Amino acid sequence: MIADNPLTLTSVPYVNVGMGIRRPREDVFSALVNPANTTQFWFTKSSGAVEAGATLTWEWEMYGVVVKVLVREVEANSRILIEWGGGEVFRPVEITLERWGENWTYVEISERGFDGSGDDLAAWLADSTGGFSLMLCALKAFLEHGIVLSVVRDRYPTGSAG
Repeated sequence: MIADNPLTLTSVPYVNVGMGIRRPREDVFSALVNPANTTQFWFTKSSGAVEAGATLTWEWEMYGVVVKVLVREVEANSRILIEWGGGEVFRPVEITLERWGENWTYVEISERGFDGSGDDLAAWLADSTGGFSLMLCALKAFLEHGIVLSVVRDRYPTGSAG
């Protein structure tokens, strides 16, 4: 039982997912910063391109979810650092792209900055890990095969996130 054996953390965990994509790093980067591409595998609307210093709005229309995105740093073809959230809660998300070969890129996404209860932390870790994993699978299908894989849209088919 949990009451007899309380869970203890020595540090706050963070989200970290990755996926190899069989495309040049430049193609992967372009898909992540250009909303004409990104809306094919992640969110449904964006107020603009991912550029350093930009303040954007991303929407998942099927869920009624809107987040504010502060683009902190962009290193062409290798790294994107954003903070996203709403109200006064913003969490850093870092996307890195590592060239594994001429036509092979490893994409890694990490999200940090959680502050809350243990139960809320567990829910956030599960939700973000699942969401970013689905997004990477959809990105892979889009770039490698030209398929719009609607896994993000269909994660909650009733239209309500969570």
